[in-house]
Amino acid sequence: MAKIILVVDDSTTMLASLKATLSMNGYTVATANQGRMALDMLAAGLKPDLIVTDINMPVMGGIELIKNIRTMQMLKFTPILTLTTEGDTEIRNQGKQAGATGWIVKPCSGNNLVAVIRKVLPGA
Repeated sequence: MAKIILVVDDSTTMLASLKATLSMNGYTVATANQGRMALDMLAAGLKPDLIVTDINMPVMGGIELIKNIRTMQMLKFTPILTLTTEGDTEIRNQGKQAGATGWIVKPCSGNNLVAVIRKVLPGA
């Protein structure tokens, strides 16, 4: 059974690109264009094996999303990767404290992203 990855990014171009790349590598991909939408999907029963999120998004950004996800019992140990243009050490530390598993700075090639996913997602 294919692993499910939830991708959260406010850029429709980035969402489409990531969905295509991950789908071509055998993953089932769900997308949300901001953190609130992602939380609503999770609350409605979506159980991803991994979450990839941008940091800077309207309505609810990535750090707040990660904090909220880490309070959900069923997702407490789900790997969360940030994929962002944000390279600031202080913000990276905030992400780590919130519960991010890894931090990837854009641009990132599809091959590199898949390699990181395979490292943090058992059986991927």
